[in-house]
Amino acid sequence: MMTSTVTLERKGDHIILLTLNRQEAANAFSLQLMDDVIQATKEINKMDDIRCVVITGAGDKAFCAGADLKERSTMNERQVVDAVHKIGQTVNAVEQIRVPVVAAINGVAFGGGMELALACDIRYSSDMAKMGLTEVSLGIIPGAGGTQRLPRLVGVGKAKELIYSAKRIDAHEAYHIGIVERVIPQQLLMNEVLTLASQIASNAPISLIQAKKAIQKGQEVGLTTGLSLEWMCYEATIPTEDRLEGLRAFKEKRKPVYQGK
Repeated sequence: MMTSTVTLERKGDHIILLTLNRQEAANAFSLQLMDDVIQATKEINKMDDIRCVVITGAGDKAFCAGADLKERSTMNERQVVDAVHKIGQTVNAVEQIRVPVVAAINGVAFGGGMELALACDIRYSSDMAKMGLTEVSLGIIPGAGGTQRLPRLVGVGKAKELIYSAKRIDAHEAYHIGIVERVIPQQLLMNEVLTLASQIASNAPISLIQAKKAIQKGQEVGLTTGLSLEWMCYEATIPTEDRLEGLRAFKEKRKPVYQGK
């Protein structure tokens, strides 16, 4: 798939790269970009052979600069409300991709751009990237999940510090407080992300889907309910051919060949 604002590109047999393609606007969320991202997530979820998704921005300056404020300045209040709601829908659609999603944060990720990164399962960052939930400096608040996902990731106190101050942080501080899992030199970022994606994609696809479901849903409930959810997701792997293939491969000391069945 290729639209004016989003490209989908296969990287090997089981990995797909989704690139936000508005380099001239720092890959900001225009209405068209949001429509295209939502459509891309629908297409990805129909691809039975995809086991990992990588999301990045075009160029080397921006992952996603958040809302397109030029477009926003032409809107009335009702249109602004609708646009903010749509950013939330876009971010949620990315979070709900059924397989693991890795963000390759190749440049600035502010506001909605950081909220997009927070919706991914894993975040690798370029050493040149900067990020932050900067909305209160613009007279608004994070409205696409930032006030909910950031505290769950870094703790309430640190999230309040970042959101109330609208502070922009560099990749190393983001790593230190747990927003990103790794910081990588810019020119090596995509290679490292694709290496991780390949490691993920080598595993049993049904297991990946069920593990993601157990983690995501478990974050929303208490421990007892979470443990029940985990068992339900585990049970879904028991009747699969892939589980038997994993056992055979272990016994035969070879690499398993998973079919997603």
